[in-house]
Amino acid sequence: APAVKNFTLNFTITNLQFTADLQKPSSRRFKSTEKVMYHYTDSLLQKSSIGPHFTGCRVTGFRSGRHRDDTKVDAVCSYKDNASLARFDREKLYQELSTMTDSVTTLGPYSLDRSSLYVDG
Repeated sequence: APAVKNFTLNFTITNLQFTADLQKPSSRRFKSTEKVMYHYTDSLLQKSSIGPHFTGCRVTGFRSGRHRDDTKVDAVCSYKDNASLARFDREKLYQELSTMTDSVTTLGPYSLDRSSLYVDG
């Protein structure tokens, strides 16, 4: 069976005000924001080159950004590593995500900090 591999995905939303309850995974706000992030990140990653191998993302946390309305999103995403996936190319995936988010500016109703997208294999 193909091994499941992880990579981290980080970005900053500039129009989602960070509040203390976003630090508590048990809070209603954390859970609802997490669901929304899954909706947008999963649909993007399913359309990317790793799409057929993509198995999902898990939000590991929300953090306060530089400005009051900035919220940093940290996620761990997974894919099945098999022979039909040449190799995980984080630069290619970064480029694809950048293109799909209008040069790292938009994720659904959210505005992104253009310099905040980070993909790490």
